[in-house]
Amino acid sequence: MNSSSDPRSLAGRVALITGGGSGIGLGCARELVSVGATVVLAARNVDRLSSAAQELRTLATNGAEVVTVACDVTNEDSVREACEKSAAVGLFTMVVANAGYGTGGPIHLTSLDDWNGVIGTNLTGAFLTIKHAVPHLSANGGGSIVAVSSIAGPVTHRFMTPYDVSKAGLEMLVRQTADELGCRNIRANAVRPGLVPTDATEAMVNYPPVVDDYVSQMPLGRVGTTEDVGRLVRFLLSDESSWITGTCISVDGGHHLRRGPNIEPFMEMALGEARYPAGPSN
Repeated sequence: MNSSSDPRSLAGRVALITGGGSGIGLGCARELVSVGATVVLAARNVDRLSSAAQELRTLATNGAEVVTVACDVTNEDSVREACEKSAAVGLFTMVVANAGYGTGGPIHLTSLDDWNGVIGTNLTGAFLTIKHAVPHLSANGGGSIVAVSSIAGPVTHRFMTPYDVSKAGLEMLVRQTADELGCRNIRANAVRPGLVPTDATEAMVNYPPVVDDYVSQMPLGRVGTTEDVGRLVRFLLSDESSWITGTCISVDGGHHLRRGPNIEPFMEMALGEARYPAGPSN
């Protein structure tokens, strides 16, 4: 592809992808290397990073490279170093803030450690990634940031409070970034995946009462794929979307049009009546 004539091409540009060793992060990387982008995969699990890099190198086009860096997004020094390494690789203009995880449990039984862990990774980790990436993007004439949110950002998920709150906060972080840094030609958007089979969602995907409920709320009637999400991320990073910023786009088979998922069967199986606070005694 010729980057001067094809708006899809990302040849000659560098993308940092947090949580890039598996799941949606890896799906995004596949799409990016296929249009010539060099990717810097950042994650804590170095074995997964190595395996992901080997696969991606077989897909790379137009001189795209694959670089890995061990990174814990809850550690500011670690994030700063990942951004510096991305800048050292080449023209660093793209960021995919993907690192994150969720927990399930009733709000009254959610520990402070669980709360802080989810918020620290999903929200603070994205903040640190953006904070330390934007000076490099600005120095390079601008760029595009895509944060991986969730249908849980706009739609409640009972028994998943820390995750929902982290994603809602992430979407405001994206809007703030877009508003503040548009003057530096830096765009920021978020994508909202629905249920996508990954290591992180394996338990839900393999439990029929829950996955069936998810699918029943999707007008398109199927779970997603990492490619579904990756293609949208690729579009938002490319020049095809050069006049799009501050948006949060659903990629969920239409799930956002209906209600949030029902994971109560999980909670009932695990906790029984304890899934709710005790009521008045008789």
